[in-house]
Amino acid sequence: MAARTSRSSAKDRPSYRCSDCGYTTAKWLGRCPECQAWGTIEETGAPAVRTTAAGRVSTAALPIGQVDGRTATARSTGVDELDRVLGGGLVPGAVVLLAGEPGVGKSTLLLDVAAKAASDDHRTLYVTAEESASQVRLRADRIGALNDHLYLTAETDLSAVLGHLDAVKPSLLVLDSVQTVASPEIDGAPGGMAQVREVAGALIRASKERAMSTLLVGHVTKDGAIAGPRLLEHLVDVVLSFEGDRHARLRLVRGVKNRYGATDEVGCFELHDEGITGLADPSGLFLTRRAEAVPGTCLTVTLEGRRPLVAEVQALTVDSQIPSPRRTTSGLETSRVSMMLAVLEQRGRITALGKRDIYSATVGGVKLTEPAADLAIALALASAASDTPLPKNLVAIGEVGLAGEVRRVTGVQRRLAEAHRLGFTHALVPADPGKVPPGMKVTEVADMGDALRVLPRRSRAQAPQGEEQRR
Repeated sequence: MAARTSRSSAKDRPSYRCSDCGYTTAKWLGRCPECQAWGTIEETGAPAVRTTAAGRVSTAALPIGQVDGRTATARSTGVDELDRVLGGGLVPGAVVLLAGEPGVGKSTLLLDVAAKAASDDHRTLYVTAEESASQVRLRADRIGALNDHLYLTAETDLSAVLGHLDAVKPSLLVLDSVQTVASPEIDGAPGGMAQVREVAGALIRASKERAMSTLLVGHVTKDGAIAGPRLLEHLVDVVLSFEGDRHARLRLVRGVKNRYGATDEVGCFELHDEGITGLADPSGLFLTRRAEAVPGTCLTVTLEGRRPLVAEVQALTVDSQIPSPRRTTSGLETSRVSMMLAVLEQRGRITALGKRDIYSATVGGVKLTEPAADLAIALALASAASDTPLPKNLVAIGEVGLAGEVRRVTGVQRRLAEAHRLGFTHALVPADPGKVPPGMKVTEVADMGDALRVLPRRSRAQAPQGEEQRR
């Protein structure tokens, strides 16, 4: 009898629910653990215990060999670089989330895609919830994204968006953005956890039922993560990250999740006044063409996904006017530059770097984060310290350890092939690089001592003080 009373009181016990995200807890809390909002936990009735009985199936299960895979065939978006990242194009019923910082060019890219994907047999519906229809029309005029089969509407109500789907019957839906559309059936402001979850869920169901491809624009937080519940990334089929410095022309579309293709592909775009265009060969943005070699510069080949890109590292050293010398980087990780400075001083015996201001950067807005750029960073710093240029048409590839050793990196053959295609004739690489392109001189280096031999033996940074003054 006592056990029955205990179970009955547990059933009648009230629960507490967050009005923003729907998080449920057994006791009241001042701050929601899920969405971190204050004062949103409210008391509700105890949840009823329900069971789901077996129901009628909508489609009979088939052996996997009998399932028709033609319905999942990708259709080109008309933008080759985006097709590369998507794995061939948009699959009917696929939902793609494109996230990026404000002003990076998300709306420009998707408006161009919406116009190029529209045709007689495939209508496109572009829903803007952040701008007016006239503003989007002006952008379409500027970038040449006008198409008779591209339909445009400005809506912030989810039910109105679903109504437009019934009226237009598009093959592609573009929604800009998912955080600014709200459902009248759900409490909370647009962009809240519950609203984003409901809007995304309704559009995903509509996409699957209509075999309609959907492109959703997503906001990001100040840390660069996709705003909204993490569930949003799990629900969609593809998650793309749109990256780029607003002061540079280069834009990168990187696959984070892709149920229909690989996630190691990167699309390169150039943003300009007339719109955005794909770059099949973007290496030219990252190089500076000079007639003569300049001290403090070194070239390397980085891999963005599976695509090799030739990039230039620049370094400059000047006498410091303050007790603590400056260390400034742009496009490079400060920690890796500091490690290369320590390796050069301890293993390379270059002592002129410790008391000088050092500035290091990349060209064209590219960001070098992989360890394969270590050797190029170290050689650029050594070249700047000695005021001696490296040999012309030289690329350096390799990871540098704290012991001064040069370690192997992935994709050396692809990197060398790209450098050879662009006309570079000499490369410094770790041991055992594999097949070398014909006509290219490859020098294997085991440590920083071997790599520094490309510089003159007695540089100004290593010369005795008296000899330096006599010069």
